[in-house]
Amino acid sequence: MQGLNTVRALLEDMLQSQRLAVLSTAGPGGAPYGNLVSFAVLDPGRLLFATTRETRKYGNLKGDDRVALLVDNRHNEEADFHSALAATALGRAVELSGEERERGIVRYIVKFPYLEDFVRSPSCALFRVDVERYIVVTKFQNVIEVSPYP
Repeated sequence: MQGLNTVRALLEDMLQSQRLAVLSTAGPGGAPYGNLVSFAVLDPGRLLFATTRETRKYGNLKGDDRVALLVDNRHNEEADFHSALAATALGRAVELSGEERERGIVRYIVKFPYLEDFVRSPSCALFRVDVERYIVVTKFQNVIEVSPYP
């Protein structure tokens, strides 16, 4: 099993390098719902994603702010069973507004310049996920819980 500092460094590298995550929300009656989203990192404890307000995930988030965001670095190859890293960020999503939204948009478009029109659209909501903890899986079976900050 890798040490906590090594896992934390691998996690932070993966969060910076990956562009997509699976966002899980709870719908009516607690039914799970998953979506692929693009995400950016403010810092290890705060992640950003955007969605239009007409989506099911937006409606779900208005009813229940708890989220799970799964990020991984797999290549869909056999080697993934030995070397892939996956992390689930567990936390709460907060829709940004005002100056905080503007600062978030700037960070988001640094990673996704081709999504600037989308994220600046009045119909787009920008969310910050306040991460409570990460569940990190290495080598397909080693599981470790990591706080966002040392």
